[in-house]
Amino acid sequence: MPLPPVLANLPLPIIGSPLFIVSNPKLVIEQCKAGIVGSMPALNARPASQVDEWLAEITETLAAWDRDHPEQKAAPFAINQIVHKTNERLEHDMAACARYKVPIVITSLGARTDINDAVHSWGGVVLHDIINNKFAKKAIEKGADGLIAVAAGAGGHAGTRSPFALVQEIRQWFDGPLALSGSIATGGAVLAAQAMGADFAYIGSAFIATEEARASEGYKQMIVESSSDDIVYSSLFTGVHGNYLRGSIVNAGLDPDKLPESDPSKMSFGGGTDGEISAKKAWKDIWGCGQGIGAVNQVVPARELVARLKREYDEARRRLSLA
Repeated sequence: MPLPPVLANLPLPIIGSPLFIVSNPKLVIEQCKAGIVGSMPALNARPASQVDEWLAEITETLAAWDRDHPEQKAAPFAINQIVHKTNERLEHDMAACARYKVPIVITSLGARTDINDAVHSWGGVVLHDIINNKFAKKAIEKGADGLIAVAAGAGGHAGTRSPFALVQEIRQWFDGPLALSGSIATGGAVLAAQAMGADFAYIGSAFIATEEARASEGYKQMIVESSSDDIVYSSLFTGVHGNYLRGSIVNAGLDPDKLPESDPSKMSFGGGTDGEISAKKAWKDIWGCGQGIGAVNQVVPARELVARLKREYDEARRRLSLA
């Protein structure tokens, strides 16, 4: 199946994943200018009225870039919507996306036909993130256009499936848009994702350690100084299993090797109209991160990170062509 026009012919087959609290318009804009899909969660805008301001900033800035750089137009952007029942802002934030005709909507924590239909009504594309084949089938049945396979080693709410197992199971029945997430932080890994059947690499943790990211300097430096050995998988902080930086757990006064399990019924992500998010402390103080950070050695501008990924991607392709 051919890719939807909005996702076809990207200069580099990468989608920057939406980073809770961390992603902002500045990061999204720089990702898109550099030729990859930039994204952010709608819930990052607080108060809720800020969603309109941020969408205006992104759309107007990228439109101006395209006018000034017709030979190097920006990649499209995406907005992440948490469709779980605890997100009391969903209707408000979806209305804002409709006003700005957001080209790509990434849905998480539930697959909903009404949300997919709404995005399709303005010509947008829906990508739904999943952690197993069962959820993947449910998402497509409910009208999602594509999938984001969140495999073992991804930052935030990661699954436990090997990327090889997850992609091969999905590709047995689905030939639409597929992105792969999980420890991808080099251009060679981007090519590997394509080789196993994905259309795009879905990269998040490496972009936390960029100048534009809205993360504390301590967070960024901990990523630079850490490796996969420093990632802890736990459900304690939000009710859903996720990957976090060991150092941040220690700094919060907890023993990362003796964390209790959490009650999934306590899961909460959405705030009211004032934008307060109950999970905020978990992500602000306990820092989400994936296992691929061993490739992140310094804090750089987002454009510089994308340029590195492009060089490595081209080099990996060259090596294969010579093999």
